[in-house]
Amino acid sequence: MPTIQLFITCLTDSFFPQTGQSVVNIFHRLGIDVEFAHEQTCCGQPQFNAGLRKDARAVAEHTIKVFENTKGDIVTPSGSCAHHFRHGYLELFEGDDLWLPRAKALANRVYEFTEYLVDKLNVTDVGAKWDGLLTYHPSCHTLRGMNIDKQPRALLQNVKGATLVELPNANECCGFGGIMSVEHPELSAEWLKRKISNLESSNSPTLVVTDVGCLMHIAGGLNRQKKKQRVIHIAEILNQR
Repeated sequence: MPTIQLFITCLTDSFFPQTGQSVVNIFHRLGIDVEFAHEQTCCGQPQFNAGLRKDARAVAEHTIKVFENTKGDIVTPSGSCAHHFRHGYLELFEGDDLWLPRAKALANRVYEFTEYLVDKLNVTDVGAKWDGLLTYHPSCHTLRGMNIDKQPRALLQNVKGATLVELPNANECCGFGGIMSVEHPELSAEWLKRKISNLESSNSPTLVVTDVGCLMHIAGGLNRQKKKQRVIHIAEILNQR
């Protein structure tokens, strides 16, 4: 049985364990074993984005060491973490003869979840079922940083019973933006209002995302505004039978 390494991400581990379990369930149904390195922590992107390069480097070095002791592709249900592994680590260790080759070796093993299913496994139908409308929000790092868009859409198109409708102004940021939502809360709140308004315009009761940062941010806004729509990670949709 082939094996993948699961990088769970901080937010999934702390707030959305059902997303991680859904990823595991889907891989098991596809005949793929999932290993989890318990020493893994944060990928270091928050520190990197905040300009705390020394702290970001320490986290990155730890992560590289952890996964050097594992075998197989590394899959994460987060485009932002995958982007940081592939691009942020290479920038962080630029010019470092010791760590840059190790960072590149890690980056070459990393895949975002939907990217792995579609591009590596050639799977667009996992036998999922969902009754009703779905609409999709492409997270910024997933779309712009990783150029991943057709993969999650292909998977959603093959969910039996579901109808995928377009989200107006889908490519606009939801307002989370990592630490941007902390440093510029007023801007973040306005973008969130626009995203929720566009969700309402789609008439879909369910918004699908590929990154739990967006999930947490939009779900929080819907809850505060007492809206009836829900946000769900694509892995949970694909785990429905």
